[in-house]
Amino acid sequence: MSHHKHPDVIKRLKRADGHLQTIIEMIGEGGPYPQLAQQLEAVERAIENAKKALIHEHIDQCLDRAVAEPGAKSRAAVRQLKLVARYL
Repeated sequence: MSHHKHPDVIKRLKRADGHLQTIIEMIGEGGPYPQLAQQLEAVERAIENAKKALIHEHIDQCLDRAVAEPGAKSRAAVRQLKLVARYL
């Protein structure tokens, strides 16, 4: 199964990683709490957006498979869809 949005997901996760590294440095230097909270919020948003992009891509693939390949493969695709939908 290919993942067409990997570059987008990787970009979002790298953004989260950058914010996380900034937070670690700020804590080590005794940075101000409002800025720490702001950076933590940015990490949460970046990870949430990466998760949504990945899940939405998987849902699209499952639905495409379910329509294109009736029978056992269709049922397997729908099961995958149900599994990943828990994380929305």
